[in-house]
Amino acid sequence: MPLKLLARLFAGILCLSVPPASIAEQATQTIGQQREGVLFWTQAEREARFPQMYRRFPSDRAMHGAHVHALPQGRPLSVEGKDTPAWLAGYMERYHIAGVMVLQDGQVRLQRYAKGFGPEQRWTSFSVAKSVTSTLLGIALQQGHIRSMDDTLGTYIPELRHTAYEDVTVQQLLTMTSGVRWNEDYADARSDVAQMYLGACVDGRAHVLSYLAKLPRQWPAGTRWNYNTAETDLLGILVQRATHRSLADYLSQTIWQPYGMADDAYWIKDECDGSDTGGSGLSATLADYARLGQFMLGGGRIDGKPVIASAWLQGAVRQQTGVDEPGRGYGYLWWTDTDGSYAAIGIFGQMVYVDPARKVVIAQVAAWPQATSKALVAARRAFVADIKRAVDGEKMRPSP
Repeated sequence: MPLKLLARLFAGILCLSVPPASIAEQATQTIGQQREGVLFWTQAEREARFPQMYRRFPSDRAMHGAHVHALPQGRPLSVEGKDTPAWLAGYMERYHIAGVMVLQDGQVRLQRYAKGFGPEQRWTSFSVAKSVTSTLLGIALQQGHIRSMDDTLGTYIPELRHTAYEDVTVQQLLTMTSGVRWNEDYADARSDVAQMYLGACVDGRAHVLSYLAKLPRQWPAGTRWNYNTAETDLLGILVQRATHRSLADYLSQTIWQPYGMADDAYWIKDECDGSDTGGSGLSATLADYARLGQFMLGGGRIDGKPVIASAWLQGAVRQQTGVDEPGRGYGYLWWTDTDGSYAAIGIFGQMVYVDPARKVVIAQVAAWPQATSKALVAARRAFVADIKRAVDGEKMRPSP
């Protein structure tokens, strides 16, 4: 999610001063209202509940298989000029990081878990899930469930016919260039993003289908990038309609089991139609997030065979549209950097970062004290830069 929008989100939280819901209030709230309330949790609530999201909300399970993709221990990574263990511990404590894992060439070079969180526990991913949903679409394209990224949404989701989304293409949805009017301002309680889960269920349709169907067009499709969380839920519906499987089941069938994730993952469901919400709600272990990054680093191959359509892969991790942050771009729901790296990023500090040039994957789960801020993003970028410098420094030093 773009920094500017997320900064408005946090500012809105402060301005609105909405207290956490009491137990009595929670008992009367819909699931949608409770999900919106996550943004207002206290720091203690975030740290306690982010590992429990799949238990707090109705979720589908993505089962792992008997085969486990090994992550062997590599030589510990040393950050030049720093006491690496102390530096890492300080970074995690200051920014409320629950876990960090760095892979290089598929080996664990650096890992640490915060007190109270361990290797077998799961952590919610927020918008990292968007990138996973996009990847599942790439697999559905390879398997023929989706014919082309030029197909229109009305082809797969009849409820969108005769709406502003009818002729929006799959590719335009992937790049958030639908042109449909959308307000992602979290400081405004009347904004679209603050309302999309709050309405009553209508005719058994997912919240976002009912909400998006009534929105008008603002720009010609394909001409303007506008971050829209609901559209990634819509992408999830598209994948589920095309494959006739939940996102969790399809994830299990196509990546989790064949690639060799070590533990089950879980995906939160929409309360109205039971579909998994493609824009957020995926929970997995830190190591399995790292394996997901390794899967992408390997070109989406399993047992040497590509499982993702090349048309998707060529565009997903390369800039398709500019964003409002210098040096960054947007692919197919993956953030891109100028050096060829790309990342899945979620609010409150979640990240799966892939650096093909260095063959590095960085996975991080966290409960930042804010959804985002310039200082928090700068700290995360500095951490990534330190990892890259450490790897580059090894090339310059003679082998022991």
